[in-house]
Amino acid sequence: MVKQFWNRWKREYDYKTYMTAAGSLAATILYALYNGFLGISHASLWYGTICVYYILLTILRGAIIIAAKRIHLRQLPESARDRASLLISFLLLILNISLIVPVSIMVKQQKPVNMTLIPAIAMAAYTTCKIVMASVNLRKRRVSSDSLVWLLRTISFIDALVSILTLQNTLIMVNSHGENMKMFQLTAVTSAVVWIAILLLSAVAIVKGIRRVKSEKTDNSGR
Repeated sequence: MVKQFWNRWKREYDYKTYMTAAGSLAATILYALYNGFLGISHASLWYGTICVYYILLTILRGAIIIAAKRIHLRQLPESARDRASLLISFLLLILNISLIVPVSIMVKQQKPVNMTLIPAIAMAAYTTCKIVMASVNLRKRRVSSDSLVWLLRTISFIDALVSILTLQNTLIMVNSHGENMKMFQLTAVTSAVVWIAILLLSAVAIVKGIRRVKSEKTDNSGR
């Protein structure tokens, strides 16, 4: 069983992507619950909105995995994957639009941070690994024709961008000493750039999904 799993993991890119996404669900849920706990204990809107974001992110990833499984078991045509991918892409856009609330809180620097420099450095190392892996996988997604795999890799990259956004503001507040106003412009600009990049990725996912669905309809009508 283990050998079979490992062989599929090495050979099949789509299988590897789905298994990785399934494994990341547990970590995402734990992180969401952690932020929810902090939001309640500190009466913090920041932690509350991040909790909601990661809950929605978990739902999206879970929906993709479930959809892929059902399509495989029922042996549905590729068009079913494209339609599911398009629907989830619209939900992804809604999810990323909701980031305007925590981004606004970041810019105003109202996020409570009770953290020393050492955990912040550890978070920086984790975020760096996360963005590197997400970037590599984003490029590798071209080897797959599965639209749901493509969407999973896009979501992973967006997740990494959100981590960068969070890390940036955490480091600013951990290292600032009554000089938060001097960092306002930097925070506003960088937060806006990252958020716009996230929205663009969501828009690209929708555009590609529409093209796939239209292409499938054209092919079917031509038969």
